[in-house]
Amino acid sequence: MTVLSYLLRLTKPKQQIPEEKKVFSNALLKAMIVPLLIEQLLQMIVGLTDTMMVSHAGEAVVAGVGLDTMIYTIFIYLFTAIAAGGSVVVAQYIGSRDRENSCLAASQIFHLAGVMSLVCMVLILLFGSGLLHLMYPSTEPATMRACETYLRIVALSFPANAIYNAGAGLYRTMGKTAVTMRVSLLANIINVIGNAIGIFVLHAGAAGVAWPTVISWYLAASVMTVLCFRDGQEVRIRWSGMLRLHPGMAKRILGVAIPNSVENTLFQAAKVILGMLVATFGTSQIAANTTGQTFWSLAACMSVSMSTVFITVIGQCVGAGDTEAAEWYMRKLTRISLVLAVIWNAFVMLLTPLLLPLYDLGADTKRLILIIVAIHNLFAAFVQPFSGPLSSGLRAAGDVKFTMWASIFATVFCRTLLSYVLALWLHLGVIGITLAMVMDWCIKAALDIARFRSGKWKDKKVI
Repeated sequence: MTVLSYLLRLTKPKQQIPEEKKVFSNALLKAMIVPLLIEQLLQMIVGLTDTMMVSHAGEAVVAGVGLDTMIYTIFIYLFTAIAAGGSVVVAQYIGSRDRENSCLAASQIFHLAGVMSLVCMVLILLFGSGLLHLMYPSTEPATMRACETYLRIVALSFPANAIYNAGAGLYRTMGKTAVTMRVSLLANIINVIGNAIGIFVLHAGAAGVAWPTVISWYLAASVMTVLCFRDGQEVRIRWSGMLRLHPGMAKRILGVAIPNSVENTLFQAAKVILGMLVATFGTSQIAANTTGQTFWSLAACMSVSMSTVFITVIGQCVGAGDTEAAEWYMRKLTRISLVLAVIWNAFVMLLTPLLLPLYDLGADTKRLILIIVAIHNLFAAFVQPFSGPLSSGLRAAGDVKFTMWASIFATVFCRTLLSYVLALWLHLGVIGITLAMVMDWCIKAALDIARFRSGKWKDKKVI
């Protein structure tokens, strides 16, 4: 029996549920999934394009932007966690047919995201440079200059990023993923054009990709905010709920968002610690790790997209009090995630050697990229659907503390420890970092599967 056939049997629904409980038809699921996949793909293409263009500014700039991204992403995960936490609450209120609280929860997402992002922006503008020197003391001067330039500029995009994620999360929760796809398309086109001008016309190096990022995020945030105020839709934001704190609703949102935020922040903090380790390997390995992560993100877009679908579907089922339907859809969506992940990761692996010649990188760096992408994609195909989308399903049901502790154990402890053992002590470098990452997924997947099969997630409450 092949691995895929075994995993498909593992996720097969035990029995059919009555047709009246199938709120989400195959056509409706397809209408949600396809735009999400296209949106993720667009974002990944922009990431690849960014890396390609930055590579023409030199490996020092590639390395600098890569080290910065590890810090920058901590804050992005924080804003995403607030949006995701709010989305779970809104989804459950939609399932319970409570429009008033749905709108209040949506408005509070914007309030919390705005306040948090402004605080984070100020902190980075004041202390970002000192943080970089503290974390990467042995980094080469040219790389450090690129780090400081990029981080100082992209910090200005924090409020826009947080507001966009709040609005996009709200629309995805309503199943209107085609709207976020179109907004993302517009923002990404502007980003790519800006990057081309910044790198090839203005020769601005790291700043040449940082400013287009800021501009595109503010455009996307403005459009999503206007859309979220529109009348006549299932959920909308209101000034009365957005401009002041409503403690009760904020507590519900933060009850999901804080564990998710802790999970995501510690995950990224572990990556930063490992980034400090990678920074000691030399410019070639740093550049390979940075470029490889872009391919990793492209490969993982299926799992990322399906995680959003889990939140919408499972959240609404649980909000309606129908855990039988929630379990049925959890299995169905996991099977879909697995099949899509296998097909997509195989495609990305075939595409990688065709894209690498477009990068202005050394032969040794490109060889390392091929190796780490191959390792990543194998496990992203067969394991990540269980450590990512399935985990989002448990979170959407309200089982947020379990997913947090499972992630902390697998990522913060196991992944970090294994990275030092494999990368440093066994001298495997970035290959060791990659192996530790996929072992983390295996541990997390095993924990999530066991939790799902136990049924304990059905007893959790959010609203």
